[in-house]
Amino acid sequence: MITLGKDEIAKYPFLADAGQYLKDKGFTLQQFGKDPDLKLSVEKALNRVQVSADGKIYKSDLIDGEASKDYVLEREVFSFLLAIVLLKLTGMSTLIKRFSLAEARRAEKYLERDLANITDESKKELAVRIIDDLFSIQIKKLDDYFIIPISNYLTHSINFHEREWKLINRHVENGFVFLTPHETVRLIRKELGNYINSKIINAKTPSMIPGFEEPVAKLVSLSKKFVTHSVTTGEYPPCIKHAIEILEKGENLPHSGRFMLATFLLSRNQTVQQIAPLFKNAPDYNEKVTLYQLNHLAGTSGSGTQYSCPSCEKLKTQNLCFPVPECNTIFNPLQFGKKERK
Repeated sequence: MITLGKDEIAKYPFLADAGQYLKDKGFTLQQFGKDPDLKLSVEKALNRVQVSADGKIYKSDLIDGEASKDYVLEREVFSFLLAIVLLKLTGMSTLIKRFSLAEARRAEKYLERDLANITDESKKELAVRIIDDLFSIQIKKLDDYFIIPISNYLTHSINFHEREWKLINRHVENGFVFLTPHETVRLIRKELGNYINSKIINAKTPSMIPGFEEPVAKLVSLSKKFVTHSVTTGEYPPCIKHAIEILEKGENLPHSGRFMLATFLLSRNQTVQQIAPLFKNAPDYNEKVTLYQLNHLAGTSGSGTQYSCPSCEKLKTQNLCFPVPECNTIFNPLQFGKKERK
C-alpha cells in the first residue's frame, strides 16, 4: 500500500480512500447538500465533470503541484469525491468514461512532472512506485531516460497504433526500452483511465442526497449531447465498421483510426455535418477541434486539399485492418463491396 502525503492525495485522489478522508474531516455527504459553505465543493465537483465532458482537463487549485494550504487539499479531494457521487447519481456511462480519461490526463501531467523532478528524489521515487504498483511496470532511471523491460513495453504499448510506438522504432539496449518522462506516463494513459473508471463503476450508488438534485439534473441534460448516433454500415468494410463500433461504445479510437474513418466517409460524399456526430461519444471529444479537423480533411479549410482514405496496406501497419474474405481482392477500403466489371 502506497503511503501518500497531502500533495500526492491532492494530485492522485483516486489512489486514496477519499470517502475515509471525508469522514476523518467530520463531514457527511448530506452536509454538502445543505451547508452553504460546503456547497462550493459541490459546484467545483459539477464543474470538474462538465470540463471533462468537453474533453478538457480540470484546472486545480494546486500551486506547482503542491497543496500549499489545508483548504486546497480539501477542495481537491472533496471535488473529486463529490464528482464521483454526482456521476453515480446521474448513472451516465458516457460521462463516467469522459471523466475517467480527463482525470487520467490530469494525473499524467503530475506524474510526468514528478518523474522529471531533479530537486526532490522522493517525488520521483513515489511516481515510479505508483506506476509499478498499478501497472506492474518496472522502471529504472538511466541518465536522462527511464528504461523498462521489453516485455513490459510490449504489454502496454499494444494500446498504440502510431508508428513511433512500434518497438522497431524505439531505442533498445540490453533488453530495455528507453523512454522520456512524457513517454513513460503516456504509455499508461488508457490503463490509468480504465483504472479510475473501474473504481467509479464499483463504487456504491447512494440514494439521492437533498441539495444534489440540481447538479444531477444538469449532468443528465449534458449527457444528452452524447447520445449514440447509430449508422447503417451496410457495405462498409470491416475496418470502418470496427471504428464506428469503437466510437459508439464510447471508447477511444486512435488518431490514425479517426483519420481513416473521416476520409472514408468524406470520399463516400458524406458531409462534415453528417460525420461529426459519430465522434461525440469519443472520451476526449471536443466539438471545435472535431469540426476543424474534419473541415481540414475535407479540404474546406487550410490548404484546400482533400485527404484520401489510406490504403489497406497502410491500415495493416497501423493495426486497423480486420480482413474478411471479401477484402482479398481490394487495395483500399473504398473498393469494398463494389462488384468487379467483366
